Amino acid sequence: MNNEIDKYVTTIVAYFDNIMPLTDNEKEFVRGICEIKKIRRRQYLSQSGDVEKYMNFIVEGALKMYYVDDNGSEHNMQFAIENHWINDIKSFYKELPSRMEIEALENTTVLRISLENLKKLYEEHPKFNRIFRVLLENAHMNLQDRVLDNISFSAKEKYINFSEKYPYLLNRISNVQIASFLGITPEFLSKIRKELSKK
Repeated sequence: MNNEIDKYVTTIVAYFDNIMPLTDNEKEFVRGICEIKKIRRRQYLSQSGDVEKYMNFIVEGALKMYYVDDNGSEHNMQFAIENHWINDIKSFYKELPSRMEIEALENTTVLRISLENLKKLYEEHPKFNRIFRVLLENAHMNLQDRVLDNISFSAKEKYINFSEKYPYLLNRISNVQIASFLGITPEFLSKIRKELSKK
């Protein structure tokens, strides 16, 4: 493994080790199953119609996952930056064509784990069943919170909540992208930000 790849894999090993301490054997197994993928800004990691073949862990950069409706409008489902995961989870586990697009917002490097290798990881090192269960539980709770926020919050409250939850995204993602995530127009988001800046 060359120095560049080793640097990236060390990041994901440290990430797992922080959730639940790993043995040396577990760390080495993770090192052996990760694949590196680099994409430039505005390139796709995966597209609608593809079967999602990987769990993607971001070591550098930023990605968005979105759905394009019949009118051609984009609906942002997720933003992900360093030390976050992104993929179409249904397509990945069910091995069905995805309805999502995953696109780089910046030049991005990801480490990928295939479904086959993830199953091997679970079988040979059961601790990772618990680690990924924690990750999926947290993702599910975040999704529930987002649905509830969309039902109960005004547009202004949605933006305030977003800026409090994800302050690290505000300077890396455009207003257009944030507006799509919140389900409002970019013009209305600009109006909200101007109002808030006066307070």
